[in-house]
Amino acid sequence: MSSDKNRVCPVEKAGGLDHFLRRWVQNPKRILKPFISEGMTVLDLGCGPGYFTLEMALLLNGTAKVIAADLQQGMLDKVHKKIAGTTLENRIKLHKCESDKIGITEKVDFVLAFYMVHEVPNQEKMFAELKSILKSEGKIFIIEPNFHVSKASFKQTLDISEQNGFKILENPKMLFSRTAILAHV
Repeated sequence: MSSDKNRVCPVEKAGGLDHFLRRWVQNPKRILKPFISEGMTVLDLGCGPGYFTLEMALLLNGTAKVIAADLQQGMLDKVHKKIAGTTLENRIKLHKCESDKIGITEKVDFVLAFYMVHEVPNQEKMFAELKSILKSEGKIFIIEPNFHVSKASFKQTLDISEQNGFKILENPKMLFSRTAILAHV
């Protein structure tokens, strides 16, 4: 969802997003388990190489699906390579976003936006689109890197979300990150 390619983590650096040491600091199961339950349709927005996507599918235990959405086809190709020929292949739908919109019309219960909102130049448009696809009881989990996104910038993002009909439910603690769980007002 960004037209500024310099702001988006390039596919060539995807290996760093999928490094095994990352699990010590950002364990996908520990982070997502409180928010994902069987039967949900979930969106991994800016899925990258699928670090969180696969765990989301496992948490759903075959009862629903994950939509793995990314702006870069190369990232989606990395996810496809991981799930090809596995049972996860039928549970994960790959979706390529357009430069200025997510482009999903299916209603979702949960959206994970991990380290990607700061890459979106028009956050107002993104939140408006997310509101249109999020079910009434749905939640959005925004996680941004505190080494890259200042407190003021994160507050601005949260202000934009509130202007677009969301409220902050909580700010879970996470190392090296600024976080917010959002829901419809």
